[in-house]
Amino acid sequence: MVFLRARHDGTTPLGCDPTDLAQVEAVVKASGTSFGKGMQILPPDRRYGMYAVYAFCRLVDDIADDEGEAQDKSDRLEAWRARIARLYAGEAHDALDRVLLATIRMFGLRQEDFNAVIDGMEMDARGPIVAPDEATFDLYCDRVASAVGRLSVRVFGDASPEADRVAYHLGRALQITNILRDVVEDGQIGRLYLPAELLARFNVPPVPQSACYAAGLDSVGRILAGRAHDHFRAADAAMRLCNRRAMRPARVMGATYAAILAAQERQGWHDPAYRVSLSRPHKLLIALRALVA
Repeated sequence: MVFLRARHDGTTPLGCDPTDLAQVEAVVKASGTSFGKGMQILPPDRRYGMYAVYAFCRLVDDIADDEGEAQDKSDRLEAWRARIARLYAGEAHDALDRVLLATIRMFGLRQEDFNAVIDGMEMDARGPIVAPDEATFDLYCDRVASAVGRLSVRVFGDASPEADRVAYHLGRALQITNILRDVVEDGQIGRLYLPAELLARFNVPPVPQSACYAAGLDSVGRILAGRAHDHFRAADAAMRLCNRRAMRPARVMGATYAAILAAQERQGWHDPAYRVSLSRPHKLLIALRALVA
């Protein structure tokens, strides 16, 4: 049960009903991730705005990951696209709608960024992605990660072109890191996000489970890790031109994922069955360093 107190001036975050806010926060808590705790560094309006964005992303991602038929998943994602369109027409029907609508209005979120996230989930929903070409790989990273970043930086407090550049580069860096960490896990469900051109270059078969233990996988992983590092550096440079306070959550996420990538590089991809993770104290130390940097 989530309890929410009104602020001293009698208002609630985003001007929303406490019951609506609690329901959205419950979606975040039910996900079992550390996202909710990470967003506690934000003031209430921005925190609950991020909860709403996360809840949207979580629900559409769950559709893409369901075991149902591709057409059914596509239909459900189209229903979400229509739902977003209704929000931009000022129409809200449930708790998440109402909190999302308040977030959209307060922070100037763009409809095309919500639609891009849905487009990314549609790529997964149509069937397992297996060895996409480089252009498709980059488009997928933009839709499922950088588009989320474009929504997030506005909620964080910076809607500048420089903040969009942070979203562009940090989103790609985070997504590439996730892909490199989850090669085996993705392979077990028939997915292989690694670009076909790199697989061919190092004689890695474009077959999910076979690719996981191919001799050339380590070389593919190290080239993609290099790209991720380039994106981390570009994101950091763009952050320096942004509102410093607004970029605090982005700095923490960047530092945390850069540490995960470094740990994955130390392990390599010769036997990627062990999924790299960071201890809680390590994550806390990284967060503290990022916040004071």
